[in-house]
Parts: sequence; C-alpha cells; structure tokens
Amino acid sequence: MSAACLVRLARCSGPYVGRSGLLQTALVPVPLQQDSHLQFTVFKRQLYSPSEQRHSNTRFDPDSSGRPTTWDSFGIWDNRIDEPILLPPSIRYGKPIPKVSLSKVGCASLIGQRKENEDRFQVSQMTDNILYFAVFDGHGGPEAADFCEKYMEKFIKDLVAEESNLELVLTKAFLEVDKALAKHLHFSPNVPGMNAGTTATVALLRDSIELVVGSVGDSRAMLCRKGKALKLTVDHTPERKDEKERIKKAGGFITWNSLGQPNVNGRLAMTRSIGDFDLKNMGVIAEPETKRISLHHVHDAFLALTTDGVNFIMNSQEICNIINQCNDPKEAAQRISEQALQYGSEDNSTIIVVPFSAWGKHKSSDTSFSFSRSFVSSGRWA
Repeated sequence: MSAACLVRLARCSGPYVGRSGLLQTALVPVPLQQDSHLQFTVFKRQLYSPSEQRHSNTRFDPDSSGRPTTWDSFGIWDNRIDEPILLPPSIRYGKPIPKVSLSKVGCASLIGQRKENEDRFQVSQMTDNILYFAVFDGHGGPEAADFCEKYMEKFIKDLVAEESNLELVLTKAFLEVDKALAKHLHFSPNVPGMNAGTTATVALLRDSIELVVGSVGDSRAMLCRKGKALKLTVDHTPERKDEKERIKKAGGFITWNSLGQPNVNGRLAMTRSIGDFDLKNMGVIAEPETKRISLHHVHDAFLALTTDGVNFIMNSQEICNIINQCNDPKEAAQRISEQALQYGSEDNSTIIVVPFSAWGKHKSSDTSFSFSRSFVSSGRWA
C-alpha cells in the first residue's frame, strides 16, 4: 500500500483504523488495484482450532481457480489476531502496522521444585509508543530480581526521554540499575543477599515494529518467524570462548561441577549478571548484549521471553513448535511452563508470549528434541 493511500486514510480516521476500513480503502480505484474486474464476497468471521484449516474472511477468485487471494496478497497478513492499524507509524514506514495489545500477551511463572520462586517478569505500556517486556531470574535470593522488577522500567523510561537509540538506552539502563542495586544493598545492612544476582532480558517494542532486546545471563528472547525460531539473545556462560577469555583476563577462573557445567570461580554459571558484586572484580559484568530487529508482520508470529527453567529443558525450536499449536498466547505460556516441569525441570519456569500479526498462520509439524533434557538443571550454584 502506498504512503499516499495511508495519508488519505489518516485524514478520514483517527490514529487507529480497523482492517475492514483498510480493505475498503485498498479496493477503491487507486494504483494498488490492478484488475478492475475482481469480484469478491465477504464471509462472516469464524473461530478456528489449531488443527483446522483457516481461510481469509475475504475471498477473491477472479480466475475460478478456487485459490483465494488473502491479506498477504496485499502485503499485509492473515491470522486470528484482529487488531487495529496504527496510522502514524504506518504512514512513517509506508506499510500497514497493526497495534500490539498488552491484553493479548500471555505470561506464566511456576515455582517448580524450588523452595521459592525467584523469577520475576513484567509487561507494561512504558510510553505512548513503546511497550516494555522483561524477565528476571534471581539467584542467591530474590533481592536482585525484585530490585530490577521495581526499577528497571523507570531507568529505561528516564533514558528514553533523552536518547532515541534504544540499544544505547538498554545498555545504560542495565549498568545504572546495577550501580543502584549496589548502593541499595550497601546502605541496607539488614537486607540479606549481598551476593544475590539476577539475569535480565528486556525487550522494547516501539511503534509495533522496532524490536530491541538487551540481555545479561541465560534468560532468552526468541522470535518466531515463518514458523522457525530466531534467537535474539546468546547465553552468557563460561562455555563461550570470548566470555571465558574475558573472565580469565579479569583474574577469574572457571571450574566444572559434577554435571560438567562450567562456573565462574566455582560459584556462578553465567559470566554477566546484575548483582553478584563479589564477582565483579573477576569479570562478571552487567553490560548487556543488545539486538535490534524490524518486525515483518506478515511472517512474525510471536516473541517469547523465557528463563532457564524453560531453556535448559526445551530448545528454541521446540518452544516455537509448542506455542504454534496453541489457540492463544495465554494458553501457550501456561502450556510451556507446565511442559518444562513435566520434562524434568527443577527450576522456576517463566515465559512471556507476545503475539504478532502472523499468530496462528505457520503451523510447525516437525519435531525437535532437546539434548539438554537428558540432564536436570542444577541452577547457577555449584
């Protein structure tokens, strides 16, 4: 759809427009329409189960082939998530961009076999055009995860007001939160957990199209594109050659526990985290690795943020396949967290599932086995 057509639509609508309004605008005699003899019939929208074949609610069959022309023929989407179109971003980017609603996001967190749940997660509308998603997996106590849950969004929001580069915003926010946590623990001598730490995986979605992720530790972010898992984060573990060399250069050392898992100074199974201040001089840093990606709403089905209680027992493609079998993100989040425990995870299992416009479009039929399921996750402490 041309930007001129979107501008024309904006003059007649508010900041949002439904798909029916977009379709009617797209079908008037404008340059986008090539065949003037197209005939169409509008069918009533229905609900479908994951196993049923879905059809577009609008059918074009000019050559009597029986093959419908769907929304994708217009370069848009065809799914079961019916969201309004954001006009200002659509005009800015020159293509229809649907609104991503927090009400459809699925979240789940189970305690597993642990004495307490040290996982934390958060979903919010941070600014008018930025959504905030985060998971924190605490260790050595919940103090660090609690602090991040309470203050990370505030630090990011303050930085966004001055800096437009979201990757730079996340980097500064992680480092500032780490410093603030150190001060908090130092001036709160009665607070336990001086050596507590946490992973942090944060995703910012601006204008429903610009996705930026920052991460420390082994919590993950994954995008499902065309039914395939696209990893947006890489675990910070001593198994990574670059991370191991950085730890050794800082004066730290690597040991292996009885399950063959490497640990920094025999204690921590990750090389980056927020907190863990006794290991800061040994190379454990709070600086995140960041990634920026533009969503393709025709192909992108969902974003998933997971903690290691899920990751150590299920690989990314397996998570992607299971979610693709679910009717909605809330069901998907619950099923993944429960599945991890059934597979033998002893850790807290937490997941956030954010649906995009290709939700329900790509069905995964292939199976994917996670080798890590042969082991029971032992946590971060040797």
